[in-house]
Amino acid sequence: MKGVSARRRATDRTMLTFLVLAVLLALVPLASILVEVILKGIGAIHGLSFFTQPPPGDANASGGGLANAIIGTLTMVALAAVVFIPLGILGAVYLTEFASGNRLSRAVRFFAEVMTGVPSIMVGVFAYSILVVLVFHHFSAIAGAFALGLIMWPIVLRTSEEMLSRVPTSVREASLALGTPKWRTVLKVVLPSAAAGLTTGSMLAVARAAGETAPLLFTALGSQYISFKLAQPMSALPLEIFSGAQSPFPDQIQRAWAGALTLIALVLVLTLVARFVAAKRSV
Repeated sequence: MKGVSARRRATDRTMLTFLVLAVLLALVPLASILVEVILKGIGAIHGLSFFTQPPPGDANASGGGLANAIIGTLTMVALAAVVFIPLGILGAVYLTEFASGNRLSRAVRFFAEVMTGVPSIMVGVFAYSILVVLVFHHFSAIAGAFALGLIMWPIVLRTSEEMLSRVPTSVREASLALGTPKWRTVLKVVLPSAAAGLTTGSMLAVARAAGETAPLLFTALGSQYISFKLAQPMSALPLEIFSGAQSPFPDQIQRAWAGALTLIALVLVLTLVARFVAAKRSV
């Protein structure tokens, strides 16, 4: 700092103080929410039975768990991810590698941007009107997975497009100069180069979809039983949290807090996995 005027040093310290305060203002509410969820939710987790048993038939009864909701969340999110993450990545490949600013590419980008900002409840209404009303005529896990996939798709497409566009043009040109076809260049050179970013974007989309409640109210509906039937109603952690938050019974409210804690832990694990994969592939 030698040679720097006192006024500039004072300005630097003032701005740094404001920066630290801004970070604290952002972290304090988040930390308070996490602490409250942990303190109120940990009491309802009584060993492994919470993860292996469904809730009791009597809403006012103690004990039981949320195995039905955990299995439902994992099932619907996994089904949505298997279908819509590849669609998002393929759409990004088309936009970055094969589209040259034509009308279709502009329409896809515009549609993805609009879908990113659409309220999730509208996605649920759309899935309800298509799959529940017209196709199955009843609520189902497939309809819930479809709604969650519609939330994932624009996130995956936009993040994947950004990651693919960061791959240097010289890498593509070097592969093409060796006589490699365009499709093989994309498959063997471009996609592996952007694999870390693609994985991170996909995991963030999965974490976003896992916490959605409104779309599942219109599609999966929920069930108090453990079910693996995709064509039938299925529970999920957000649905159990929503239901428990409205309950007048203390035990059900406590299970809702435990469900919130489980959901936060699930999202945290997905985020950590994404960061770990990104760090390993960038080495």
